[in-house]
Amino acid sequence: MAITGRQRVLLAVAAVLVMAVAVGIYFHVRDTVSRTGHLTIYGNTDIREVQLAFNDSGRIESLKVQEGDRVHKGEVLAVLDPVRFADAVAQAKGALAAAQQVLARLNAGSRPEEIMEARADAAAARATWRNARITYRRQRILAREHYVPTQARDNAEQAMKAARAHWEHTTQALRLAIRGPRKEDIAAEQAKVEADIATLALARRALADTRLYAPDDGVIENRILEPGDMATPATPVFTLALDNPVWARAYLPERALGHVHLGMRALIESDSFPGKAFKGWVGFISPTAEFTPKSVETTQLRTDLVYRVRIYACNPHGQLRLGMPVTVTIPLTGNAPRPLRRHPCGR
Repeated sequence: MAITGRQRVLLAVAAVLVMAVAVGIYFHVRDTVSRTGHLTIYGNTDIREVQLAFNDSGRIESLKVQEGDRVHKGEVLAVLDPVRFADAVAQAKGALAAAQQVLARLNAGSRPEEIMEARADAAAARATWRNARITYRRQRILAREHYVPTQARDNAEQAMKAARAHWEHTTQALRLAIRGPRKEDIAAEQAKVEADIATLALARRALADTRLYAPDDGVIENRILEPGDMATPATPVFTLALDNPVWARAYLPERALGHVHLGMRALIESDSFPGKAFKGWVGFISPTAEFTPKSVETTQLRTDLVYRVRIYACNPHGQLRLGMPVTVTIPLTGNAPRPLRRHPCGR
């Protein structure tokens, strides 16, 4: 598609304006730094938001807060119906108690009375076998002399063999009673007890998760569900705005990048609070430039590069709000960077 003469003129004018803005930014930053010893940039207030949801599915029993309420870390915000979760805990407790009793029985081994009973059974079986053997010998002699039928001898022989097998069985039972349970059986029951302990812990965790807690201080921005609604892990109940600290999202011209460092003090001002400056600090400087193609690296166009920065500030009274236009002033003399803390606002 051919470019008309009018379009060429417009493109030329646009290019001149872009260059003029870049030159203006450059000289403005240079003059500001040299004359006042501080840098002034502009941006908007930003905050973090958290979508709060339960870890399990259930019907919401109650909600403790409304939109706009300020909440504190660890505060209960909502509760699920806990009945079925409490029943699961009771069931897991019963299963664990039963497994522990079985394990205790195995570890204790055979009772003295059980060993005495097994020894008596073995003795009785041995006596029965001896008597059956004597009976068989008699029947064999009588059958040889044809005083009794051969069937009587065969029956006596079978009775003797059965009595001997029973005696051997009771003898082995006595040995097992004396030795006690196998170590493999004890290990298997120990593993079952540990599995039941884990099951109980999971059931208790699920019961605890019927309460939704605030993960940090903030303000309830949106109440999404109501009592009686079915909650799931994929469905948020509240939107929580973490508004302390907040930060100003602004942009540093490339020429000012060498003057600003993480941890430097800064002041944030808003038209909503004339004459008031919120103390802040430089908490983030983007490692990459924005609004300029990466392939542009000529010295003439490097002055157009800008870098996103975050100027953090404590906001205990919630005066700085999301999207609020602000002016940021960063002193460039006598402003040595300080170590950054994870929770610099006393949390």
